[in-house]
Amino acid sequence: MRNFLRSYPSEAKLLVVLLILCTLLAFLTPDFLTLVNLTSLLNNNSVNVIWAVGLLVVLIAGGIDISFAVAASVVQYICVYVFAAIGGGNWAIGLIVAGGLGMSLGLINAFLIHQFRIISIVVTISTFNAFFGLLMFITSGRFLYNLPSWWSKAVYLWEKETPQGWADIRLPVAVMAVCMVATWFLIRHTTTGRQLYAFGDNPEGARRAGISIGLMQAIAFGWCGMMAGIAGLMQANITKEVVPMALIGRELDVLAAVVLGGARLGGGRGSILGCFLGVALVAVTQNGLNLLGVSPYAFKMVVGAIILLAISTSNLDLARLVTPRRKGRE
Repeated sequence: MRNFLRSYPSEAKLLVVLLILCTLLAFLTPDFLTLVNLTSLLNNNSVNVIWAVGLLVVLIAGGIDISFAVAASVVQYICVYVFAAIGGGNWAIGLIVAGGLGMSLGLINAFLIHQFRIISIVVTISTFNAFFGLLMFITSGRFLYNLPSWWSKAVYLWEKETPQGWADIRLPVAVMAVCMVATWFLIRHTTTGRQLYAFGDNPEGARRAGISIGLMQAIAFGWCGMMAGIAGLMQANITKEVVPMALIGRELDVLAAVVLGGARLGGGRGSILGCFLGVALVAVTQNGLNLLGVSPYAFKMVVGAIILLAISTSNLDLARLVTPRRKGRE
């Protein structure tokens, strides 16, 4: 236990906060710990987790991406027309097309950052506006409902009838799990992953060691773009529609969740576990406020307070708190 606390201090603190919050909500509202509510939380936040693991790779590499939510919207629209052109498609084709389109948009960010030596947040804010403006100009803000049946039909992996209604696990949760495992393997069990951590922690030292800066940026932003595209495909499956403005504004919540999970804005640090716990904390907070009837306008304020609390306790050593003190020898 102490080894876990020392090896993953941010994740441990986040887990403690999440457990305390869940315990409070269980006492405050009887609907929170129901199977229907918990599975609904998992289904509805699977897209945020997919985004989060993509953004995690960028943060590890010392960058930041604000454009991934808009990229997901762009991918959704392009996918509608691509699938219509090829006669409908299926899930395998859909994931390949969406992932490939998202990766292409991510590589645009990487190219601009590397070629013009501009900091990533400036580039991605610019591409955020460029992608969104172009999307709205071409589509005129039209909503699309005529999706292929395989895309709009809910795929149930598990379901159970309870006194509160039907509880179920759907396809986006399985895709989320695959994305988490793939990202974990990339950053923890490949040479590329070790290079990403080294590059994010010390870019100049990594460059002198022979690590290609352009390649690291391409991998990080390409991976984030691919996750954005896949998440966009899953979001349309959940809502059964494509709406140009539906995903805008969620990028800051995802960024806050990843940073809460221990990823460092300066690069070189972050984990899949922390990513998932960060998204879970934000999701549980919002869900709890909704169940308690609190105004949705208070959500941002509460999330901000949680972030401030996490930052202010960043130097707190939980391992020391759970380690019994030994009396010194006389």
